[in-house]
Amino acid sequence: MRKFDSPYIADWFAISLRWLTLFALTVTVSKGSELISLLPLIILALWNLSMSVMAGLNFRLNYHRQLSIFVDLVFASILFWTQGGLTGAVLWVAFLPILSGAIYFEILGSMLSAGIMAAITIAYSNFKMPTGSLMAGGIGAAVTLALGVLFGFLSHRLINSLRRLRENQEQKEKKRQRVENERLRAIYDLTTTLNATLSYKRVLESALDLSVRAMHPDADEDFSDQLVSAVLLFVGNKLIVKSARRYTSADQRLIFSGTEGVLGTAITEGESVLTQNVGYDPELSRVIALRSCTSSYCVPLRTGFTVYGVLLFSHPDPEYFTVERREMLELIGRQSVIAIQNARLYQDLIEEKERMIEVQEEARKKLARDLHDGPTQSISAIAMRLNLIRMMLTRAPEKVEGELINAEDLARRTTKEIRHMLFTLRPLVLESQGLCAALEAMAEKMNETFGQNVQINVDDKLIENLEMGKQGVIFFLAEEAVNNARKHAKASLIDVRLRYLDHGLIVLEIKDNGKGFDVKAVTKNYEKRGSLGMVNLDERTELINGLLHIDSAPDKGTNVQVFIPLTEEAADRLHRAK
Repeated sequence: MRKFDSPYIADWFAISLRWLTLFALTVTVSKGSELISLLPLIILALWNLSMSVMAGLNFRLNYHRQLSIFVDLVFASILFWTQGGLTGAVLWVAFLPILSGAIYFEILGSMLSAGIMAAITIAYSNFKMPTGSLMAGGIGAAVTLALGVLFGFLSHRLINSLRRLRENQEQKEKKRQRVENERLRAIYDLTTTLNATLSYKRVLESALDLSVRAMHPDADEDFSDQLVSAVLLFVGNKLIVKSARRYTSADQRLIFSGTEGVLGTAITEGESVLTQNVGYDPELSRVIALRSCTSSYCVPLRTGFTVYGVLLFSHPDPEYFTVERREMLELIGRQSVIAIQNARLYQDLIEEKERMIEVQEEARKKLARDLHDGPTQSISAIAMRLNLIRMMLTRAPEKVEGELINAEDLARRTTKEIRHMLFTLRPLVLESQGLCAALEAMAEKMNETFGQNVQINVDDKLIENLEMGKQGVIFFLAEEAVNNARKHAKASLIDVRLRYLDHGLIVLEIKDNGKGFDVKAVTKNYEKRGSLGMVNLDERTELINGLLHIDSAPDKGTNVQVFIPLTEEAADRLHRAK
């Protein structure tokens, strides 16, 4: 006995035929018959029941088909012999082995079964029927053989039809698998291509090129490439055609608002939109390339609450965008969003690198200006005083001592300025003693060098929860704000505070009583001022994922507040509040 993966249809045909025969025989033979005459029917029913169970479990006996035909022949022969033969009510039982043979072995099986039943018919007419009935037996045998030929022929035709049907189904399944493999390969190529490049333009070009291949994965399919496609991305509040296929030059210069029709629906609802009247769309009707198209499918390029733009596909066939093709375009859209994000992040990194270079260049220029305006001028003044002292040694020696005292004071002030500049560039006390000591040292140097009164108020326990990197950023924020107040506010007092504001949130405040300024007016044209003070504050605030707020008004002083999250939950809460 062996187990197979799937049942045999021929077994179920033979089992069904046997059950029908048993039913008809039970109705015919059971009338007025003794139990002993029903014994063959009971045995055949048990046999067929076991065959049904085996077929249901996909089991088959060794020589299963031959054994089934043999049992049917034995059963039919017994009934034919015991139930009156050619004159009995169950003469038709001879059909059972003939049909079984035809089912399992086509013409050969039906003719062999018919030959055996014909021999039994002749033998019955010779031994059981009156003299002279041999002709009746011959006629019966001939009819049996004829039925064998007929059933064998019909079985051959039927089985061939079933075989062709099965072959067609197998070919369709193979074609479906081949198409699916090609589609998966196209998806893989799409993913590989999009993720392998960080070029913004190449990402868009690849998305459109691979979409055509993904739409027609069957290489045997005859099609004309009439797919019109485009990538529309937001630049500001307008949709711009960034890449397109089959668009005219005029089409590629069009600008869309993205608030009406298919574009508006896809962007607002964040879902793909299918239309079969693209020519009547309030925005897309302006596109010349779409005037030959009927259907259009718009896929939003969206991640979270950020919408980058849309993928727009159109075709002249109104039924072109089937469910499978729409699913494929959805997948292309999702992969394109990931690739666009990567490309934009890469572009942001390049721009950030360029910006850092500019910032470093500006920092060098600022250092050069500070050196030129401060220590360089002071050293030049010292050199001039020394030259004056040298001449006074012979002409007015009594005044030399006073000039030497002035030169010494100037040299001391210059030394203090240089030390202060070195301290702001790299405060070693911050690395060795922490933020609180660094802020105190900064206040002392401000007072010592510039005579600026700076008051520090910091919670020591708060400092213990801050990592060194964040302490460094907070120090430079405080130093930059204090330096801005010293230069521009003309304040008599600058107050620096670092305190807890809420669970997981602290605030750095730099408040002065200076002349203040109009925040909106200054920030509006700040890029034209040539100053980096507020830019540095904003950039350093971003480094610690914080939020910068400046409150000031003319003659009201200035309050710079930097809200600093200590946990991810606090950062999320802070920026949602923004």
